[in-house]
Amino acid sequence: MADAPRAADGEPSDGALFVAGKFANTLARIDLATGRETARVDSCANPHELATSPDDRYVALACYGGTTVDIFRTGGLEKVKSVELGENARPHGIVWHANGDLFATAEGRQSIFWIKDPLGAAETFEYGTGQQGTHMLVVAPDARHAWTTDLGSKTVTRVDLLTRRAPLSVEVGVEPEGIALAPDGETLYVSARGSDEVYAIAPQTMEVRRTLKVGDFPLRIAVRPQGDFAVTSDLADGGLTVIDLSHMSVARKIAVSSPEGAQERMQVTILWSPDGERIYVAETVAETIAEVDFASGTVLRRLPGTGGGDGMAIVD
Repeated sequence: MADAPRAADGEPSDGALFVAGKFANTLARIDLATGRETARVDSCANPHELATSPDDRYVALACYGGTTVDIFRTGGLEKVKSVELGENARPHGIVWHANGDLFATAEGRQSIFWIKDPLGAAETFEYGTGQQGTHMLVVAPDARHAWTTDLGSKTVTRVDLLTRRAPLSVEVGVEPEGIALAPDGETLYVSARGSDEVYAIAPQTMEVRRTLKVGDFPLRIAVRPQGDFAVTSDLADGGLTVIDLSHMSVARKIAVSSPEGAQERMQVTILWSPDGERIYVAETVAETIAEVDFASGTVLRRLPGTGGGDGMAIVD
């Protein structure tokens, strides 16, 4: 397809959703005003999670089928950097922190990486978790700690990024995968896809404070930017569970497709719009992205998710 006119060099692409096509090895940009795909480029093998830079000028891609974190301009999708993490890295989860640094899991190395000054010197610092399947991560607002979900070990791990004290891992449910941190950094939320539960965890002590039953196979959890609600992506239900975080209770369910059609669509990643009014749901097998109105629970439209859209990132 022909690309739309590009933004000026280094300029952010306004109102855009970025989608990693993990089957086709692509990175695409969707214009949110029109709902059209305006650019698509080849990326790396089996790309997964995405993160945008604090200034919205760049998007970083975790190359799960390889060993690098690749960085592209949001305006024209030109690749500007490839950061090598080492043999068998298999990076998956990724966070572009407000301080400008990147953090990524390296599942094949049972570790996470801190990439300082990613657009400049790109110094890398590795922290071992000692856990199998170190898959997703979040990072504290002050960047002193990171937390990972470790699918193979059925654990959640706290990593001390400054003192390099031994990581602290605790068993949480069956196959914990989704992870999110409250905006104030005071509560960690984990969804376990094998036990269909969400856990509210004290980030420092790693004590489980509350446990809540949610939908079937909650692959991801995402906290609303306002910090009042969270949603889980319940793959086997084809829907979302909305959690009232003030009471740690199920507020309602949102049907994105249906239990009968869930396998045909295979919803995976979820992403809030910056204003907390929309939820974007990647339906990987159907190659669509459902845009859901949070207030009404209505699916407003389905955007292109060509090539097996999975990881997503957004700019205003």
